[in-house]
Amino acid sequence: MRFVEGVADVESVDAFVAAVGEVAEETGATVQVFDARYVADEEHLRRAVELADRAIDRGENVARDRAVEILLYAAGRRQIDDALTMGVSAGETPAVALVDGGDEAAAATRLREMLGDEPTLGRVGDDRLREFFDVGDAELATVDGDVGSLVRERVALLNVEK
Repeated sequence: MRFVEGVADVESVDAFVAAVGEVAEETGATVQVFDARYVADEEHLRRAVELADRAIDRGENVARDRAVEILLYAAGRRQIDDALTMGVSAGETPAVALVDGGDEAAAATRLREMLGDEPTLGRVGDDRLREFFDVGDAELATVDGDVGSLVRERVALLNVEK
C-alpha cells in the first residue's frame, strides 16, 4: 500500500475521477483519492482497507467496487453519497491518494503527476474532521485530544452497525 499526498487542482470532478480510474485500470491497482482534510492519518486509511477487504471476503460489502468500499469504511458511513464528502471537489483540494495492489509504483508515479508531491496529512486543523465524524468535546477529552483514535474507532464501528 502506498500513499501519494499533494494538491488536486480540479476543474471537473468527473474528468478527475475518470483520470484516476484510468490510472487504476492501467496499473491494476485500487486507487481512491481523498480530501486530506477528512483523513486523520495513514492508519485511518490502512484500517479502512483492512475492514473493506474483510467485508468483501465475507460477502458483506455494500459497494461492488473495492475502492468505493474502502471509501465507505474510511468515511464510517454506509451511504455512498454521504461518503463522497471525503472525495476531492472542484478547485484546489489538499489530497491523499491511496494505492493498493497491482503496479503500485507506476500508479503512484502517475498520481504524483496529477497531485504533485506536497505533504497534506495532518496539515490542517481538526475542526472539519471532528465535524464530519461527529466528535464532541466530551468524547475528545476522554482520549486526551487524540482525534485520530476516535476517527479510527468510527471506521471500526461501521462494521458493527450493519
